Amino acid sequence: MTQYADIFDQQMMDSLFPEGRTNDFFEALFGDAEEGSYDISLAYAGVNGDTLQFELQLRQRPGCCLACNLTYGLPQVFSRHPIINIQGVAEKIGEAVGKSENVSWKLGATQEKSRELHVIPLFISLS
Repeated sequence: MTQYADIFDQQMMDSLFPEGRTNDFFEALFGDAEEGSYDISLAYAGVNGDTLQFELQLRQRPGCCLACNLTYGLPQVFSRHPIINIQGVAEKIGEAVGKSENVSWKLGATQEKSRELHVIPLFISLS
């Protein structure tokens, strides 16, 4: 596990899911990046066998509300949205660990960690 934690440090997370992607997503969705109520980032969460676990972290923006009704439908939206590009993220994760073939992914249900933080689990299978 330490090996993966070393690979998926903050610099790698930022390269896999750049900070500007949130604004690009809201620009495409609403026509204005300022309309978004949260920022999206990617975090490494561990490994279970051949499955790497990550989180898409949704952090409430100042002065906004991170309402459950806004985030619970996001796994389906994120799985298809070309700006979020989960397939591309999964492929880059596979490349980072030297297993670029047979990489598959799955998003879990939104989890409310706090009023300011919701997460969507991302499971990357390398088998």
